Amino acid sequence: MGGRRRNAPGSDAEFTFVSPAVKYLLFFFNFLFWIISLVMVAIGVYARTIKHAEAALAGLSVDPAIMLMVVGVLMFVITFFGCVGSLRENICLLQIFCVSLTVIFILQLAAGILGFIFSDKARQKVTEIINNAIVHYRDDIDLQNLIDFGQKEFGCCGAVTYADWSQNMYFNCSKDNLSRERCSVPFSCCIITKDQEVINTMCGQDVQTLEYQQAGNHIHTNGCIDKLVNWIHSNLFLLGGIALGLAIPQLVGILLSQILINQIKDQIELQNYNVKHRSDPWS
Repeated sequence: MGGRRRNAPGSDAEFTFVSPAVKYLLFFFNFLFWIISLVMVAIGVYARTIKHAEAALAGLSVDPAIMLMVVGVLMFVITFFGCVGSLRENICLLQIFCVSLTVIFILQLAAGILGFIFSDKARQKVTEIINNAIVHYRDDIDLQNLIDFGQKEFGCCGAVTYADWSQNMYFNCSKDNLSRERCSVPFSCCIITKDQEVINTMCGQDVQTLEYQQAGNHIHTNGCIDKLVNWIHSNLFLLGGIALGLAIPQLVGILLSQILINQIKDQIELQNYNVKHRSDPWS
């Protein structure tokens, strides 16, 4: 359906059209995110295929590759509806696309509000996720790199305290543990000064056997939860900007799809009007 001229009997020439600008802007908007979703899925699949099956099953609930694949597939399906719907001017596909974006936007908004209202429960859930990640630290290289990156960036160790690393079978302090890393913590917990010429990668060895103050001379003793909360409080404007940056594409997609749907409906109504009055000019 392109822009066309329609004449109604007994009236001046009437014009209705589907704006090419809206149509192709919505198409290229969805096509861009469709390509991004394919890249996300490809990275996730590649990350999964190079892992050992046992490790993949053990860390399934906290596997970054799985999360990337799920988000990528969801984006792929939704943007596919948007691409085809805008290009073919299909109202059904455009409505599915518009409703899907609206639902996702509402869920994100609700999650943010509930997370703020029930901050204690959200904190508890995040603690459980981090502790679960600690348990599977050695099972998944992607998860291990993610935890190490977080501990280095935030200068923290464990979820609540560095002793949380005793939950991992390699760092556990039980007498039955024969691991060389018994009662230790990962190197990412260590305090590294800029003037160190040679970095001691074994600085976390046996620190769980030390008193809190003694351990603080070698590693970061504060948990990552408190560090994360403090970082959020001090970067509210940054997080607000990121949230707005994520919301704007969704709102633009909803707006453009709704405009296109209304234009298509108007054109269909006028076509039906013209057909009716051509077949019955005296009505």
